[in-house]
Amino acid sequence: MPPPAPGDREARRKDVSEAVWAVLADKGFGGLTLRAVAAAMNGSTGMLMHYFPTKRALIAHALDLLEVRTAERPRRARPAEGLPSVRAILLDILPLTPDDTARNRIWVSSWDLALADEGLAGEQAGRYARLRGMVRPHLEAAGRLHQLGDANADAEQLAAAAVAFTHGLVVQALFDPDRFPVDVQTAMLDDFLASLGPGAGADRHLSRRPGLPGSAAG
Repeated sequence: MPPPAPGDREARRKDVSEAVWAVLADKGFGGLTLRAVAAAMNGSTGMLMHYFPTKRALIAHALDLLEVRTAERPRRARPAEGLPSVRAILLDILPLTPDDTARNRIWVSSWDLALADEGLAGEQAGRYARLRGMVRPHLEAAGRLHQLGDANADAEQLAAAAVAFTHGLVVQALFDPDRFPVDVQTAMLDDFLASLGPGAGADRHLSRRPGLPGSAAG
């Protein structure tokens, strides 16, 4: 099959990306194959080979597409400098809506493939670095505004801790949504952020809200 003309190629690129996204949403990265994408387009694997000559090329495109879709999703307004903006950013990550849940499922399904490929793993590490970089300026502002218990806290380290906490909560919520519904996820995030603030010390305990994991009702 001859390669598509430049104009046709650009015209079909969006269709191909939409088909890739449809497969990801339905089957995750485990079901992402040239055959599955071709079926979603009612096309042939031969046609797709002009776009993705290898399975790795298909996966790399899917990861880039997922990052773009994640960046373009509706986001909460940044209410104020410092910790309120950190809270808004982290809430945008959590699976609090059906769309957020579906997107997080796709991300988690990509990890096995990324871990098995040094290049993809490096790209994924870069994505985490960009996320930490998004959070860090707001934590620096929190320090200037005396919203942190430690005025000299390392903002980079705090950003890493915040991202690690949030993504850990994402995984638990995906696997056990009944135990980690929206209100519990939000309460746990608020407790985490409160632990960074003034008055937080070694004797501080997470509040035992009804339904929180580990509580009497949990």
